[in-house]
Amino acid sequence: MCVLFTLALSLARAQSLAPVDDATGTASIAGVVSHVDQQGQATPLAGIPVQLAGGTNNTTAAPILTGPDGRFEFTRVRAGAYALRIRLEGFKPFSRTLVMHSGEVKTQDIELELETASVSVNVEGQAAEVTARSSDPDTTLSDDELPALPMREQKYKEALPLVPGVLRTTDGVLNIKGEAEGHGMLLVDSAQMVDPVTGSFSVGIPLDAVQSLNVYETPYNAQFGGFSGGLATIESKAPPNQWQYAIGDFMPGLRAKSGHIAGVSAETPRAYLGGPLVRNKLNVSEAIDYTIKNIPVRGLAWPNNETRIKGFTSFTELQAILSPRHLLTASVVAFSARTQFANINSFVQQSASSNSGSKGAYASVNDTYQFDAGTLTSLFRYTRFDSNAYGQGSQDMLVTPERWGGNFFDTWTRTANQYEAMPAFQWGRKRWLGSHDLKIGEDIIRSDYHGADLPRPIHFVREDGSPLERIDFHGGNSQHASMSEVSEFAQDHWTVNDRLAFDIGFRLSTQSNGRSAALAPRVGLTYALDRSQKTVLHAGGGIFYDRVSLLAASFTQNPTRVITFFDEAGLPVGSPSIFQNVYLDTRSGYGAVSSRSDPGTSPRNTSWNIGVDRELTTNITLRFNYLQSQTSDAFVVNPEPASGRNAALLGLASNGNSHYREFQTSVHYRPNQRAEFTSTYIYSRARGDLNILSSMFVPFAAPVIRPNVNAYLPYDVPNRMLTSGVFRIFWGLTISPVVDIRNGFRYSAVDLLQNYVGTPDSRRYPMFFSLDAKIYKDFPVSGFIGPLKGRRLRVGAYTLNLTNHLNPHDVFNNVASPDFGHFVGFQHKVQGLLIDLIK
Repeated sequence: MCVLFTLALSLARAQSLAPVDDATGTASIAGVVSHVDQQGQATPLAGIPVQLAGGTNNTTAAPILTGPDGRFEFTRVRAGAYALRIRLEGFKPFSRTLVMHSGEVKTQDIELELETASVSVNVEGQAAEVTARSSDPDTTLSDDELPALPMREQKYKEALPLVPGVLRTTDGVLNIKGEAEGHGMLLVDSAQMVDPVTGSFSVGIPLDAVQSLNVYETPYNAQFGGFSGGLATIESKAPPNQWQYAIGDFMPGLRAKSGHIAGVSAETPRAYLGGPLVRNKLNVSEAIDYTIKNIPVRGLAWPNNETRIKGFTSFTELQAILSPRHLLTASVVAFSARTQFANINSFVQQSASSNSGSKGAYASVNDTYQFDAGTLTSLFRYTRFDSNAYGQGSQDMLVTPERWGGNFFDTWTRTANQYEAMPAFQWGRKRWLGSHDLKIGEDIIRSDYHGADLPRPIHFVREDGSPLERIDFHGGNSQHASMSEVSEFAQDHWTVNDRLAFDIGFRLSTQSNGRSAALAPRVGLTYALDRSQKTVLHAGGGIFYDRVSLLAASFTQNPTRVITFFDEAGLPVGSPSIFQNVYLDTRSGYGAVSSRSDPGTSPRNTSWNIGVDRELTTNITLRFNYLQSQTSDAFVVNPEPASGRNAALLGLASNGNSHYREFQTSVHYRPNQRAEFTSTYIYSRARGDLNILSSMFVPFAAPVIRPNVNAYLPYDVPNRMLTSGVFRIFWGLTISPVVDIRNGFRYSAVDLLQNYVGTPDSRRYPMFFSLDAKIYKDFPVSGFIGPLKGRRLRVGAYTLNLTNHLNPHDVFNNVASPDFGHFVGFQHKVQGLLIDLIK
């Protein structure tokens, strides 16, 4: 692939420096690209790609970027008919047909319009652009849609569960396409932004810096890799070339008890500032949010029933326009978060819970240069991620049939570093049996961490308080691991004609701790079934390889578990069992054999989908999609008791698997410009191994590791109906409701030793129902000059669980408890106010 890059770069330079043909009789097209706001003020847009296609040979010139003043120019254009196009995230697509005559000089200024704000999921209905679309059926939320969503906090992670196919479990972990977030991927401006050790979506960027948020269940573009679950991507806003600012959530939230104010429940101010440092040359933007939040957990007595969160996230971006062809962007994300009493619930009081914390920074540089042959991008990102967890004191942990006592058992610290470099070259459109948009690239990642894990003993007791089991831990004072991965990819969007297009690509990865050669081919199809292009078929399939987490690479360095059982008289039963941490080779016929010094492989996922989009009328669109996903070679933690001459083992084996299938049907209805909504029904089933590594150690280590079982997964939700919309009603008010109805999550019955009783995950929580809504109105700030000129004051309120439906968070699942089977921790209605100063 390095050779391909060298050849591509040489070709690009050769074409850019090649002698120009005789320009006699040719024409030229020039103009300025701008955006006109509601006050009629035009703002030139720099760095916008403008494309010219057509002519007598029906060719497509390489896109050119607008200059600092928004100006573009195509010279030496031969006579013929051309299409002048711009497609830019956040703006309506622009296309204009121009007929050029020999020697003509034409001026064509372009005013881009913002996309219409909407809170509903976008189901594409304009099939005229069918061959320009990817075959990946994704969901996109823009920067206009995100602030309208009814969310507890203005964070991107709060918006994800409002997308079909995404669930948030009771412990706050996101689940996409049947896989936990640690097996998915979050990309911010094309680079990874996850915890290098666990893969969790532990940090992002402030919502005010987000241009768009995309969720993919089947991302067939070969540029994407390093995951077996779903993919979420965030594109940040480019720094503006005129000074802008916004302030949000600057009023604190108050807590009321028995009709009286009982303190502050939350302070979550946000701010955004951006503009030119050097006009038409260097722009800067800064977005920051700060959080102090006290979240009540039902099932515990106030005031000792709160999870307390404190932290900030800062996103700073510089964009230098070096020339109309050369753009350089640098950004820094700095963050700090601290959560006290992070895992409390009805059975875990504050004293028995764990605290967690993280801090660090992401620094990126992205260089984009346009040659005549295509565009070369070079991206580099450095990540520093420090994290820790610790209990409330030094007491041993106590587990009873009904609750936890003492202090949480595990204390750990981790310091991780990650380096990522991703050069890529995108050729201009090529003509051969249609047209081709070809891209090649490399993704080079190096990550490492060091830390320590110091757990304390865990005591299990019977209902009468007599000892039943004790777990001690030896070692684990120091942990470290490193990982290198080099991936090469090639991707082609092949437009056969105006009704048929393919996405074809492959990705080849080499992992130091996993597979030495992982080839991942992918193909997608988009086809208009009728000439009117109102019925569009999309289908595809592909192979995905997950990264080897640093948790897996350091598994044998975990503290050794020593387990002692006691009889009813309180005396030890036999000798303690020492469970050595090992990698297991589960070759058929050999049983579990400790034979490796590293994981030796990486999880492999195969996914495929088929669906149809149908435009019934100009304002009603239907979508049907079926998805099937299977993951194999996943890392599973499994205890192997001592037998004969074999010692007891706590093994990490790569024989885990999971199966997920999903059917979605949705309708998007827009009766007029003032209202629209989308309603989606999702049928899905999720089954797999329960002892997947991430579920045992993320976000906190499990006190008990049971023998692995393959069963329905806890987040298996067969039926879900998700409806969202935005309605502009009387008096200038806008209301955006979201209705979520689904089956309750699964849970298992356990005995005194926390072993499964009956079939694991065979029981369910009650049906979940939530009606969330936000209502607001924008007031122009008139009569002011200077910084307040042209601003709007947005005033409103939001309510989560408007009907106060009692959705339980916890259940007594120990058969020895007299309250076995009773649900507790019911989540009540949550209300809040919003006051934002926006443009």
